[in-house]
Amino acid sequence: MLVKVIGAAVNGLEAIPVTIEVNASRGIRFYLVGLPDNAVKESHERIVAAIENSGLQFPSRQLVVNMAPADLRKEGAGYDLPLAVGVLAASGEVVTERLGRFMLVGELGLDGSLQPVKGVLLMAVKARELGFEGLIVPQQNVREASVVNRLDVYGVTHLRQVVDFFNGTTELEPVHTDTRAEFYARQTDFDLDFADVKGQEQVKRALEVAAAGGHNLIMIGPPGSGKSMMAKRLPSILPPLSLSESLETTQIHSVAGKLGKDSTLISVRPFRSPHHTISQVALVGGGSSPQPGEVSLAHNGVLFCDELPEFSRSVLEVLRQPLEDRTINISRAKYSVSYPCSFMFVASMNPCPCGYYNHPTKACVCSPGQIHRYLHKISGPLMDRIDLQIEITPLSFSDLSQAAPGESSEVIRERVVRARRLQEQRYADSPGVHCNAQMNSRLLARHAVLDAECVEMLRTAMTRLQLSARAYDRILRVARTIADLEGVAEIRTHHLAEAIGYRNLDRGNWGE
Repeated sequence: MLVKVIGAAVNGLEAIPVTIEVNASRGIRFYLVGLPDNAVKESHERIVAAIENSGLQFPSRQLVVNMAPADLRKEGAGYDLPLAVGVLAASGEVVTERLGRFMLVGELGLDGSLQPVKGVLLMAVKARELGFEGLIVPQQNVREASVVNRLDVYGVTHLRQVVDFFNGTTELEPVHTDTRAEFYARQTDFDLDFADVKGQEQVKRALEVAAAGGHNLIMIGPPGSGKSMMAKRLPSILPPLSLSESLETTQIHSVAGKLGKDSTLISVRPFRSPHHTISQVALVGGGSSPQPGEVSLAHNGVLFCDELPEFSRSVLEVLRQPLEDRTINISRAKYSVSYPCSFMFVASMNPCPCGYYNHPTKACVCSPGQIHRYLHKISGPLMDRIDLQIEITPLSFSDLSQAAPGESSEVIRERVVRARRLQEQRYADSPGVHCNAQMNSRLLARHAVLDAECVEMLRTAMTRLQLSARAYDRILRVARTIADLEGVAEIRTHHLAEAIGYRNLDRGNWGE
């Protein structure tokens, strides 16, 4: 007897339906074909134990199982459930009438219980796209999959429930989630707030400008000056995620297995802060089985690199292409996948090896050569992709004790959202451009026009401060954002002056 059960494989950010064909004939052998990896091959032992411990009978017949398409490598334990149901259907223990109308996914325990798997959200999207009546998943994945509307999603805890469902002896209730209500209710759920930050008004202003224009930013200052503290609060002032952005971000985290139990849509922008010992593969993705890296997990959010010079130079250099293209293409001998990675890059660093260069009270013990070598651990091409460079000075005790509470993140966020709305309207006819940081030279010439007074100010600043040529476009982009925060159409001299002040590391005499 030949039966077919539908499962799914994940390739990059796409789910591919996998047809599991099971043929039962005379004999006692078990054959599994269709390019399965070791985890899939080992499913035979799990399936045998799960079936027997569920009070069912594993067939004493020759079974040939084909997983089509045969040229697609099948990885992971998510095929256990459709394989087990296919084997039981081929032996006549499961009625096959409704099998082709459902997609199944899940890992089996030896007692027949179902364990969660990765990538369920992508499978749910594909099931709806292909017109399946429903999707059967482990109970722990049901809320994740129920994000997809117009699809019945069933959460089960045991193999026996699935068998009884197809045999018509029990009914399963589909899970429906009010995705929009939950999503919008949690959009302002932040544990950290800028109201907790005392002083450092210039740095908070720079973070506001960065958030308003989607600009990359680096903070340089001695230990304890508040660099990490303020960076962690950046997501609280970024514009809220849209539903489409949230779905895309959630899909990436689903593939990586980063969604917790009973998770639905990600409602706040991700904040990823990898340790400086991270490898290239962990940062950009890949591996023997393709997985998204930190740059993709930060998609639509923030990638924060604390103590930037401590990262391996080779690791930092692989950031250059993702920062420019906002997508990462990973090509290996066995696969080629693409992941989106449109994120704000935020970094922090000490000004020198000892950390106290330019400190108001502590003396630096580093030589000029040591400072120069430390700063130049970050290559010019990478620094070229950072729009704002901010120097931070630690607060004294009197400043800390007397500082009034700062603005809340909610107030700052309102200004940021207003500025982003202006940019969305401005770039409505420019595909792929959503904020000022993404402007190319053509858009700069159109939307960042300077009058004669501004041109003269910029010329003087670049000459006197010995600013590099790469600072020119960055200053114009940031000045455009500052004007948007003020709600004016033209870039004025005070906008330009503030933007010039955010190029600390580009000054030719910095660190000397």
